[in-house]
Amino acid sequence: MRILVVCGAGASSTFVAQRLRRAATDAGLDWDASAGMEHSVSPGAHDLVLLGPHLADRLDAVRDAARVPVAVLPEDVFTDRDGSRTLALARSILVDVATTPEGTS
Repeated sequence: MRILVVCGAGASSTFVAQRLRRAATDAGLDWDASAGMEHSVSPGAHDLVLLGPHLADRLDAVRDAARVPVAVLPEDVFTDRDGSRTLALARSILVDVATTPEGTS
């Protein structure tokens, strides 16, 4: 699983990506989480894109660019010190995608 965490300049997303990667490893998942900016989003490069809460207004544009599931992180994402809540969010998004028939939202 390749996850991209996007923020404005790529700085705060680095902390979120590191914590998410550590939480995934602790859970026995072979997931990669990296940080980037909106221009880092490209089709097929990632399986999931998590968007910083301050970029919520860019959700549709990022979805169009990524062509994979994209979700806005909660406002309190930076208080998730061990990444467990971010991991739970990512897992729930992926479960929703896996169980939602194509063509529905």
